[in-house]
Amino acid sequence: MADRGGSSLSLPDDWPAHPDAILALNRMGSFDWDLDTGLMQMDAQAHDVFDVRLDEYDDRPETLAKRVPPGEARRLDTAVSQALKDGSENYGAYFRMRRRDGTLRWTHTQGYIRRDDTGRPRRIIGIVRDATRELGESEARLDQAARDEARREQTSVVELTTAALAHARTVQDVIDVLKDTHGLIHLGATSLVMGLVEAGRIRLVAEGPSDSFVPGTRVTRIDEPYPMSEAVRTLGPRFIESPEEFAERYPILWPHITDLNITSAAYLPLIVQARPIGAMGLLYSDRHGFTPEERNILVALGSSIAQSLQRAMFYEQERDLAQGLQQAMLPRTIPSVPGADVAVRYRAASAGGSVGRDIGGDWYDLIPLPGGRVGAVIGDVQGHDTHAAAVMGQLRIVLRAYAAEGHTPATVMARASVFLHELDTDRSATCLYAEADLSTGVVQVVRAGHLDPLVRHTDGSCRRVTVPGGLPLGLSAEFGRLDYPVGTVELDPGDTLLLCTDGLVEQPGADLDDGMRTLTALVATGPDDVRDLADRLIDVAAERCGDDDVALLLLRRRGPDGPQSGRRLQRHVAPGDPAALAEARHMIRTAVGVWGAGDRADEIELVADELITNALMHTEGSAIVTLRALTGSGPRLRVEVEDSSSALPRRREAGESGVSGRGLLLVELLTDVWGVEARGGGKAVWCEFVVPDHD
Repeated sequence: MADRGGSSLSLPDDWPAHPDAILALNRMGSFDWDLDTGLMQMDAQAHDVFDVRLDEYDDRPETLAKRVPPGEARRLDTAVSQALKDGSENYGAYFRMRRRDGTLRWTHTQGYIRRDDTGRPRRIIGIVRDATRELGESEARLDQAARDEARREQTSVVELTTAALAHARTVQDVIDVLKDTHGLIHLGATSLVMGLVEAGRIRLVAEGPSDSFVPGTRVTRIDEPYPMSEAVRTLGPRFIESPEEFAERYPILWPHITDLNITSAAYLPLIVQARPIGAMGLLYSDRHGFTPEERNILVALGSSIAQSLQRAMFYEQERDLAQGLQQAMLPRTIPSVPGADVAVRYRAASAGGSVGRDIGGDWYDLIPLPGGRVGAVIGDVQGHDTHAAAVMGQLRIVLRAYAAEGHTPATVMARASVFLHELDTDRSATCLYAEADLSTGVVQVVRAGHLDPLVRHTDGSCRRVTVPGGLPLGLSAEFGRLDYPVGTVELDPGDTLLLCTDGLVEQPGADLDDGMRTLTALVATGPDDVRDLADRLIDVAAERCGDDDVALLLLRRRGPDGPQSGRRLQRHVAPGDPAALAEARHMIRTAVGVWGAGDRADEIELVADELITNALMHTEGSAIVTLRALTGSGPRLRVEVEDSSSALPRRREAGESGVSGRGLLLVELLTDVWGVEARGGGKAVWCEFVVPDHD
């Protein structure tokens, strides 16, 4: 080593006066590299670091080439050259050198670059030292840090998976969580297999990679020689740490999965309350063996998965029971109705709420009635549980019975409300009952707190029909308000009546009127066929994933087999208005002649006049006169006179003057058929006249 005065280039200011002893104590060697001559002098300790004797080194760096592998030499030269070029005052680098016995060890060098007044590098003074222990300790720390990080990642995956499993409701939900990219795949597993214990056997519910199913393993006995069966049988995990171990322990299964490149596997029993409910297998293709920490994490994960599966299995059992109950409460079949096309649909609520929320009290029904009439019912019992479904079933039967007994729509609804109130349940129900006469198209509608119906016409337009309503069933009886007003809707041939529950209408963030407008537009643009339209509406409800169930009934009035004119005239006649009465008579006389029934014009006019007069004389309100041309079972003219009185007409003996008491006698003698229909708080007296077919 040259001393401080040996050159015009000074040593670093902090360089010790006698460094040899200090360097030796720290097992460091020094060197002095003259860049002008290319000679690099090293002290004895530096010779030891490079494992060369004094007679083996001639002060030329090239002599050390046999000690520094080519790749390391290039990396070291790059570091020194870069420092010389960019004006750095020093550099440092780790490199490996080959010892005399051929082994490699890590070495560290640090050089201090001295430059002249022009900035040209002239000399490098530096040290070299054995860095094996230093880097060994560093590598150990890095390995430990890597293991800690891997453990943290695995623990994080377990926590995330456990959190995701908390939202899984069905067994398939659990499987989907585990197969998700944020699930067990982060633990390094290539694939997942899972089986559930059923009646002493294991049924496979997750099959692993696609196209990897092993024949004969769909259902296996617990005593068969498979790893999943062994985990269930022994209640302990099975860790397989190499392909050789897999082939040796499970020779029947191994030949079928060799193409999957499995290098290790972990089969975990799924245990709840000391009872196995299944097993899960994780297959790996890039690891050999499991550390104790990894085994503990996987066992803990298996316990969490078992709890989630148990909850899912309980939920599915309760759901199946509830849905079976609800399906038993709904009509098994819908009767065929002459003169109408009918479609009904029911959709359970989506699995987005609490357990049991996918069962509800929505229902529909279709009731054939005498005289070519049909009753359509839609309703919704309060609540989403088995109790709501049970109440719904009882209400459906009661409504059907009251309607079949021949009660008016308002009476049917009132009696159903009393029945529900007397059940002593805390549930109420909304309901809409529509009684349709398919020969005339007249529909009487009673609404108990339910949605208004919609009508789609043959031109594709759709409208909401505003119907006066009363309180929901149960509440109207409790508050003594059993008077249900009756609305009237008229369906022309080809028109469709739509009844639904609020699950089809309600949308998050929108009020009911907005939902009705959206539904009206959807129906207007939907398919013509009622079945296709029903499917379309239910699909839309499914896309919304609403948390309420949906019941839907569509009734389309068909035209008769023969031509249908659809001709109808109507006139309102107020009491004490002779002009209106004269106009009604003129309307009837003119229409009868135009419609080809002139041969019976006198009879029709006389009967109509009698019915109108009776309505004005014996009620306190006005009369509504309707004249229709019907062709369903032969050409007929139908006269209807509607008033506000519920009192039925009755025969009376003619008075002494012979002026009164002959009305019903005339009606009976001159008409082919006649009758009385309840219309809300009033009634309609109707009669029909068969007329010649001039076609």
